[in-house]
Amino acid sequence: MGIRRFIRGLKSIRPRIKVYRLVLKDKRTPKGAKVLLALAIGYMLMPFDLIPDFLPIIGHVDDVIIVPLLFYLAIRMIPKEVIEECERKVEGG
Repeated sequence: MGIRRFIRGLKSIRPRIKVYRLVLKDKRTPKGAKVLLALAIGYMLMPFDLIPDFLPIIGHVDDVIIVPLLFYLAIRMIPKEVIEECERKVEGG
């Protein structure tokens, strides 16, 4: 059961990334939200961590907390209409 849930989660990432790319390009998106989204995406793609993973617990917690927190804060700043419009564009092709 766990692996299927994991695979479904992975499949949902690609459309979300497309939505965030469109949101970043939209002129109605506040600059602060764009900065936070760019930081979250950049942090995920960084070849190193701010807190090394070899440190027990703390090393992995930064990945689990920092990236979702940045996304959460950015999404709260973006008008709902912008996100909904970008989601429709991704769903429509």
